Amino acid sequence: MKKVSDVLIIGSGIAGLSFAIKIAESRPDLSVLILTKSAGEESNTARAQGGIAVVLNKLKDSFDQHIEDTMKAGKGLSNRKVVEMVVSQAPARLEELMAWGASFDKNNNGELELGLEGGHSQARIVHHRDLTGLEMETTLLKKVAALPNISIQDHYFVTDLLTIGEKEQTKCIGVKAIDKNRNKFIPIQTRITFLATGGSGMIFGNTTNPSVATADGVAIANRVGARIKDMDFIQFHPTALYEPDKHPLFLISEAVRGFGAYVVNKAGKRFLFKYDSRGELATRDIVSSAIVKELEESREESVFLDCRHLYSKDFERHFPTIVSYCNSVGINPENDLIPIVPAAHYQCGGIEVDSNARTSIKNLHASGECAYTGLHGANRLASNSLLEALVYSHQAFENLINEIDKIEMFGLQTFESELDEIEEITVSIERKLYRLNELMGYEAVQGTDLALKEGVLEELLQLKTEINTEGKFSVAFYELKNMTEVAILILEESISRLQSLLKNAKKLIGN
Repeated sequence: MKKVSDVLIIGSGIAGLSFAIKIAESRPDLSVLILTKSAGEESNTARAQGGIAVVLNKLKDSFDQHIEDTMKAGKGLSNRKVVEMVVSQAPARLEELMAWGASFDKNNNGELELGLEGGHSQARIVHHRDLTGLEMETTLLKKVAALPNISIQDHYFVTDLLTIGEKEQTKCIGVKAIDKNRNKFIPIQTRITFLATGGSGMIFGNTTNPSVATADGVAIANRVGARIKDMDFIQFHPTALYEPDKHPLFLISEAVRGFGAYVVNKAGKRFLFKYDSRGELATRDIVSSAIVKELEESREESVFLDCRHLYSKDFERHFPTIVSYCNSVGINPENDLIPIVPAAHYQCGGIEVDSNARTSIKNLHASGECAYTGLHGANRLASNSLLEALVYSHQAFENLINEIDKIEMFGLQTFESELDEIEEITVSIERKLYRLNELMGYEAVQGTDLALKEGVLEELLQLKTEINTEGKFSVAFYELKNMTEVAILILEESISRLQSLLKNAKKLIGN
């Protein structure tokens, strides 16, 4: 069996769904196919608690302030033109979401309630309690379901991109995928392939990402020669709920600190002001680094969020999901400290794209967390990710809607084959995944120990060799293969960047 579609979207988060809606509404004659390897609602978008950053209060806020906050959070490595484009489009993209049916919290005057998060100089976060991502995901899925030229196929795992040509002339003409329902490989032929596969959090020992975040988009793009950039810029969120032997960890939103929660050590002392004058409202990289240093000094397993001084009813109204989950594991935020640790949260690097979401491979686009746009630099500003996905999917739509008719559909050879899945191999993969998670801790990515990084890279290369010699083509095999390949990219870039910094430091000392 062979599938054919004008537009193929891999992933069902905000990036993929918003692009699908715009294409389908504008061109009812085009067929749009969305593939998701799990259920359609399972994505990083659905897990997003905080919100979307939008300048709405022009009396206190401005585009310029949002731009400068983004540049500062990214350590000056963000592309200013990209930042300006994304920030300036935010109000229009928010209006589209609301027109599609998304609802956001309002104050007593009926105006959108704006929250404050770390790194922001003004309150500008539009939210739906602590379920903003889920609200948007649900809204977009309902919209997609009402469009007859969009089809969503759950439980399809894309293993590889299919291309023709070489180097600068390489074109993507479709994908090879596993139909998990039937245990068969199938080819899918398309004019446009749109990667919206999310991040890579499951590579790491501690992460807030869902189990589907296995770096698939970056891995399959890298294998066909797409340019990948800044993969070592992995953002660790400072406030993941610490639960021993749990993977992934439950996220406690940035908005909780914006609401007034304190970060304290075991003695109940606030310590963040030692590292930054903004304390709890410093950017995620600064707070995460401070927590790691505190844990190294104290040799404790976690620090804590203190919400006990906050008015409980108001807190529960804003963060019902967080309160409910804490209660489910025996923590009452009104009376108890909440144990937290930093966890891998967001991939700032990825598949390099231009301002229209085009990759270096013809007819292959990428948006959302799997893409490198230049917006985030070395560290993402809170609540800029959902905004980025909306803007780049819009840019892709604007560019493609008048170009797609010129793109030729290439034929693919039809094939099917039964998958070879053996229980013993699955156990072996689980052991290797555990080893990968052990290797990929905070220090391996964010630390400054060059010997440690080089040792981790050596073990990752050995792990890659072991995986490739197994040759058992289950979904678990491909996920582990993808994660290991991307972990190697992360370490190689991290080592190269650290070596460059050390070299420049020696030159300065010598002068």
